[in-house]
Amino acid sequence: MREALHNAIVHKDYSSGIPIQISVYEDKIYFWNDGQLPETWTIENLLKKHPSKPYNPLIANAFFRAGLIESWGRGIEKIQQECSAVGSPPPEFSYDATGLMVKFQIENSNKLFETPGKTPLQILKILSKNPHLSIPEIAGQIQKSDSATQRAIRKLREAGLIERMGSAKAGYWKILKNSSAKSENR
Repeated sequence: MREALHNAIVHKDYSSGIPIQISVYEDKIYFWNDGQLPETWTIENLLKKHPSKPYNPLIANAFFRAGLIESWGRGIEKIQQECSAVGSPPPEFSYDATGLMVKFQIENSNKLFETPGKTPLQILKILSKNPHLSIPEIAGQIQKSDSATQRAIRKLREAGLIERMGSAKAGYWKILKNSSAKSENR
């Protein structure tokens, strides 16, 4: 969501005076930005690999120098990867003459808020890339103690977001994506 907000700021048409609008609901969040895609671009172009054409190059450059944008033209791809890493559906994009809207749907908002904090999200991200890591290996990557890592993993398991498959030594972590699987696998 942070990337969507950064994109909204960098690509906003500031001459309109219309603010970026964010609508937060229990099960979804919308980002709407008054502005236009580059000429001839469609949502389809936006969702595949594309060059960066920031509406405000000076703001984009400031964000890049501040470390808020890590590379040009990868914002949408990054958003989709992060959603996948935490088991959320990809956002929906819609575009018309009034601007661009991004909708993040939360399948089970109660489960999301049962695992607050940075550590569980870091663990989900790491496990999405390598589900065969042990607790000490995870702890080393997130620079936390084994016991702090175990507590965070316990929260993720209790929330039904991950499950251990197989033995402690030879098994792997499974990220559970839909709420019915979460409740059945507890």
